[in-house]
Formats: sequence, C-alpha cells, structure tokens
Amino acid sequence: MNAPGDTPLSCGAATRRLLDLLAEGAGAEEFARPAAQARRGGASAVELAELTEATEVALRIHRTLVQHRRREAELTALFDTAGDLAALRNLDAVLRAIVHRARLLLGTDVAYLSLNDEAAGDTYMRVTDGSVSAAFQQVRLGMGEGLGGLVAHTARPYATGDYHDDPRFKHTRTIDGAVREEGLHAILGVPLMLGSTVLGVLYASDRSPRTFTPQEVNLLSSLADHAAIAIDSARLLEETRAALDDLNAASATIRAHSAAMRRAEEAHDQLTDLVLRGGGADEVAAALAALLDGHIVLHDADGAELAATTDRSGSLPPPDVTASRTRGRAVQHDGVWVCAVLAGPELLGSLALTGRADLSDADRLLFERAAVVTALLLLLRRSVAQAEERVRGELLSDLLSATGDPSALTARARRLGVLLARPHSVFVLHAESAPRHRLLAAGARLAQGGLAGIHHEQVVLVLPGDRPGPRARTLAELLGRSLGTPVTVGAAGPAPGPAALAAAHTEAARCLSALRALGHTGRGSALAELGFLGVLLGDQADLPGYVERTLGPLLAYDDKRGTALVATLDAYFTQGASLTRTKDALHVHVNTVVQRLERIGRLVGEDWNTPARALEFQLALQLHRLGDRP
Repeated sequence: MNAPGDTPLSCGAATRRLLDLLAEGAGAEEFARPAAQARRGGASAVELAELTEATEVALRIHRTLVQHRRREAELTALFDTAGDLAALRNLDAVLRAIVHRARLLLGTDVAYLSLNDEAAGDTYMRVTDGSVSAAFQQVRLGMGEGLGGLVAHTARPYATGDYHDDPRFKHTRTIDGAVREEGLHAILGVPLMLGSTVLGVLYASDRSPRTFTPQEVNLLSSLADHAAIAIDSARLLEETRAALDDLNAASATIRAHSAAMRRAEEAHDQLTDLVLRGGGADEVAAALAALLDGHIVLHDADGAELAATTDRSGSLPPPDVTASRTRGRAVQHDGVWVCAVLAGPELLGSLALTGRADLSDADRLLFERAAVVTALLLLLRRSVAQAEERVRGELLSDLLSATGDPSALTARARRLGVLLARPHSVFVLHAESAPRHRLLAAGARLAQGGLAGIHHEQVVLVLPGDRPGPRARTLAELLGRSLGTPVTVGAAGPAPGPAALAAAHTEAARCLSALRALGHTGRGSALAELGFLGVLLGDQADLPGYVERTLGPLLAYDDKRGTALVATLDAYFTQGASLTRTKDALHVHVNTVVQRLERIGRLVGEDWNTPARALEFQLALQLHRLGDRP
C-alpha cells in the first residue's frame, strides 16, 4: 500500500494539491511531492513542465506568506512592547519583556541587554533571558571591548557567526571567559539610541554558529528603539516624580515657614501690646516663657537681673552675649539660648532661655522677635527712668543744698511718693571698680520710698528710717554682691525734716571719707559707730551717747551689783596700766585688781587693752568724769 505522499496523481490533482499545501501552511519541502506523484501517474512532459512552473509559483507564494506571518508576529511584538511602554508599570518589567520578545522573534537561545555607566566608563549587564551563567549575567564590558563594548562605543550594530574566531573584536579574558561559560557562538548586538546618545546595547545570541539576516538586525534594532524609549520615559517619569516630591516638600516648607512667621508675628503683636499697655519686665518674661515652653531670665546691659520666671534664676550668671551681638541672632551656649537685646548698635541687655535643649527655626525666630520687643520695653523703661531720675535728682540736689522753701520741697517730695515728714537718713556711696552710673542704678533699685541721685559727684541715697548704721551695713553688703565689687557706705541721720538733710549729707560724706581713710573698704557705718573718731568728726557730737556706747556695760554692772569696775578701769589707766600702783590707789589687794580687769574684759571684749580701744576707753572715762560734775 502506498503512503499518502507516494500515491500517483493526475496533473490536475497535483495542481490542486499545491493549493492545499498553501492553505495548510506546509513546509517548503512538501511542495516537490505533487510533481513527483504526477510523474508516477503518467503525466506527459508538457504537463510536467506546467506542474513544475506551478510548483515554483506556489513556493514563491509560500515564501511571501511566511514573510507576512513573520512580519505580523514582529508587528504584534512591537505593538505589545508599545503597550507596555504606555503602561510603564515598571522599567525592569518592560526591559525584561523586550528582551524576552527579542529572543522569541529571532529564535535565539539567549537575549540580553546592557546599559552604559557614564561614571565608570563601561557598560554592564542589566537584563538577561535564557542565560544560565552567573558570571555572564554580571559581566562588565569596557568601551570598545568585545562585541558589546564596540557597539556601545561606535553606536553601530555588529553581528558575528562565531564570536571566538572573529578578529574584529577586542577580546579580553573576562569577556571571553563569560561568553564561553554561557556557551555562546553567534552574537548580534544593536545600540539603544536616544538621539545621538548611546544608552546601552540589546543582544540576541545562539549557542551554535549562525548568520543573522538584515531583517533580524532591523527587528532587533526596532526593539532596541523601544527599550531606549522605555529607559528615557522611566527617567523622565522619575524626574517628574522627584520634581513633584521636591515641589511638595517646598510647599510644605513654605507652609511651615508661613505658619512660623504668623506665629512669630502674633507673638510679637501680643508682647508689643503687653508693653504698650504698661506691662513690666516680669510680665513680658512670663508671656515669653509660656510661648516658648521654657524659663526666661532678663538681664540689663550691666548683667543685673531684671526679671526671671524660675526660682533658679539667681544661679544663672549673666550670659556672654558677644556671639549673639556679633551674629545678630540667638545662639546656644552651654545649654542656654541667649539673644542680645539691641537698639541699633547699643546693647540694652540680654534674654536667656533655659529648659529647651533645642529650638526649631520657628521658635528661634519667635525668641529673636521677643528680643526686639524687649528692646522696646527697656527703652521705655529707660526713658521713664531718665525722666523720673531727672526729677528726683533735682529734688535731691535742692534738699541737700538747703535751697528752696521746706514746705515746697516737702510737697514736691510727696508727689514722688517720698514723705519727708518721717525721719530720713542720708547715705553716700562709693564703689571701688564699678562705674558711677552702675552704682546709681543699683542704688536706685534699693531706694524704694526714697530718693537716689548724684550730688557733688557722689551717689547719694535718702531713705526713710532712723537707724542709719545698720541700714548702711545692709546697703554695703547688697550693693557689693550685686555689682561684684566692694561698696563703701557712709551714713548719717536721722534727719527730722527737709531742713536737716543738708547737714546729714555733709556728715555722711565725712563718714565715707573716714571709712576709706581707715581702710574699711566695703563696709557701711555711721559716724557714731566710729568711736571717738566719730565724735571728733561729727557736727553735733552725742557725748553722753558715746560714753554709753563705750562704758555702758560696765556702768550697768556697777549699778546692778554695787561694784567699782569703772573706777578700777579709770585708776588702771591713770596709774599707767600698773597693777601695783592701781591696787595702792584703790587700797585693795592686787588679786582683786586682776579679777576686776578680767571681769571688764568679759563685759566689753578681751581687746579692751589694745591701743585703739584703750584710747576710746580713756576718752569715755574723761567725759564720764566731766558728766559727774555739777
């Protein structure tokens, strides 16, 4: 029995069979069989010639159909690639799809794609399809090295039937080793072009030698163009996303800055309104501390504390404002934020913020705005203080110069809150190293209910009170601590009315001179407390008072116990401090004299026999004897 392809056919049947083969899409080798079958069927030579011609026409039609189908497949692949590009879900996914389609359309064993690295000056493997070698998948090609490096360098497609034997390429051990490990022979590479720029190379390779047709080169080039578009589109999309991110970040920054500016402006308006409504330094400091959630300490230009919102303020030294003053901004130093309070180039003071380890830009701006408001506050305070100081200074000068009607001076003082009908004491101040204006400012802060000013180039305080000595010591201690330098205070008083203040001032000035001459720097005292020197210097010597202050403990002891301590002391000094002559003058035993002197030492101090105190006791004894006479 004959096989289907060996059955004898007539000429007409053979012709129809050719048409059937075309319709079935049979292979080219099938088209020779109908003519052979017609020959066995007894076809004439003329019929065989016609059948041969028909066979050639059928083969041409077959080749055309094959080309059309191939072209259709290529176009379908290109359309699919274009669809992927339009979606651009993921660049790697699009590149993998392009490489996979290149492998399928060209019917190769392996397809892959490399991209140029401008920084490294080479091209590296990005995507592979069909590859089994790890070394091949990680290979890098220098520009001009191997087939891919030559394509990337020249921007022209290159193909080779057997890479290993092709002398056109620059062979390297790394590239050739990777190609051998993958088992490749035939390689086609086309550039990925974007304008005149080469982005990389698209390859199709076989593990056996073969020749690539121009149609295959064109197809791979078309896919490479799509890959270049995908890469550029991804780059543009990434740049767009980055630009949008930058734009959103910039917008957020602008919004945050605007919010910070609004907050700073609102705080500035709030603090300014507080100052203009008469708020003081304490109120401004409290409001600022609440706004910044910290603690505020305000110092003046001399470092004196004006206000604080924390109990620990006294432990915070005046900050160093040099850096803030130079930069014109708030600065942090040792965990404390400091901002100089300036009026133009003039330093008015400083703000210190504690309890905040860090400040945002918004809070830092608010802190700096607060320094401007604080400058306004200090300028207003200074203007008011200067006006009040001028008025008080004029009144002080008139009182101490004894010019004007006492009743008019009393009325002027009453308008300033000073009641001259009450006893007042006068204090003259001297600081060793502090400027006079600082001493006056510090003294004025302590002159509540009194007057402070400059008179005869000296700082003078007139304060209510009838104990000038203790008050002078307190002032010397407080002012010395505030200014950081010894302050000596001479005192006099109390003056019963405005007419007596001039004399009290003269006496206080003499007391200050005496204190400095005696080396009592940094102390405060009244003349009466300087012993016999005070008696000599005073205009109205209180002799009974001096005797009482010096001999008072002995007189009281004698009155209470009926002893003779005063007489014993007088005899002791009269007899030139001789125990023997003293006991003879008193007609007592020498031990009695010794016991009485020991008792005197316990009552008035063991230093009673030193030259300075002995002189005071002798003067007091002389005055006491005078006082006993009619």
